[in-house]
Amino acid sequence: MKIFDKWDFDVEVRDLGLRSYINLTPVIVPHSGGRHESTRFWKNKLSIVERLVNKVMRSGAAKKKVGGKFIRRHGGYSGKKHKAYKTVLESFKIIEGKTKQNPMQILVKALENTTPREEVTTLTYGGVSYHQSVDVSPQRRLDLALKNIVLGASAKTYRSRETYPRALAEEIMLASQGDMKSMAVSRKEEAERVAKSAR
Repeated sequence: MKIFDKWDFDVEVRDLGLRSYINLTPVIVPHSGGRHESTRFWKNKLSIVERLVNKVMRSGAAKKKVGGKFIRRHGGYSGKKHKAYKTVLESFKIIEGKTKQNPMQILVKALENTTPREEVTTLTYGGVSYHQSVDVSPQRRLDLALKNIVLGASAKTYRSRETYPRALAEEIMLASQGDMKSMAVSRKEEAERVAKSAR
């Protein structure tokens, strides 16, 4: 069984912390119909490709700026899973054409390179707030990585002629190489740098 009936799931996950959270169960169509939504932590049962498709279905940054801009991606992605599905399929084809590798392996490498291991939380004692470095759970690591990859692709398409599937493919490829041009990689490095100073 192959994803999109094109690429197999014979993928290696090197990060031991993420291995049990990146679901590589073979499916042809990454669409569960929301059957795992009502139970806590059952998003682990979703294929990692479906989780990427679900993250693509967002309008952009609502409150925070991305690259100094409030992103509002037009084109009707919000809630339109078939359009998000076709976008991810097209970006996988672009990745395969440029790298001559299985895009599933490239996606897993990108996730391994963009998942922060530490972040900062705010603690308050006696009316005084200070920052404290904390470890990030594997589930949150994946969520942050997927969100930052999709936001990085959205930022690349802002006021440019770059198509969204091509921007998504470029972001995934840069992230898989650990390149700081990738927004997801730069956000991970920044989060870990801030957390290191707050130890």
